[in-house]
Amino acid sequence: MFACRFAPIAAGLAALAVAGCGGGERQDAAEPSGTFEVDVVSATFPAKQHLAQPERFVIAVRNSGQKTVPNVAVTVSSFAERSEQAGLADSQRAVWIIDDSPRGGQTAYTNTWALGRLAPGQTRRFVWRVTAVQSGTHTVKWQVAAGLNGKAKATLSGNRAPAGSVTVDVSDKPGQARVDPKTGKVVREGD
Repeated sequence: MFACRFAPIAAGLAALAVAGCGGGERQDAAEPSGTFEVDVVSATFPAKQHLAQPERFVIAVRNSGQKTVPNVAVTVSSFAERSEQAGLADSQRAVWIIDDSPRGGQTAYTNTWALGRLAPGQTRRFVWRVTAVQSGTHTVKWQVAAGLNGKAKATLSGNRAPAGSVTVDVSDKPGQARVDPKTGKVVREGD
């Protein structure tokens, strides 16, 4: 009697477990295929930075085509670098700590943020607030996509990839700052 009463529940749980193990519709099934023309309006990140000094990395993407971009996304590599030191549990070492990423843009993909549909003529700004934690010269690379699954491809005019990089020198000396007694605002001293 005990086993019979719980048999339907066990069967239902088994069905849920099988459905969650790779069955069902493909993840990219709803993403439209095609090429979507975009323009990178700006990509700014200070070329000279200091350890422990917050900075903003901003990429503005405009839909310069006639079709709505399904899900405008940016992948940023090089906020971290690979260490060759033996015995590390994780070989990635942060160069910048991400204090704040593009609002509403989190995805399940590593180093990729998406801000949704982008109608023709519209512009979206991806803004990261980061703090340098490793001195030296570093190159941050980025690439724009029209979707997360590879079926929707972003392109610049002339069929070029919407990608770029910026080289940054991070000083090993923390930036100097003071509080203006009249306004209460933080004032950074010159490099």
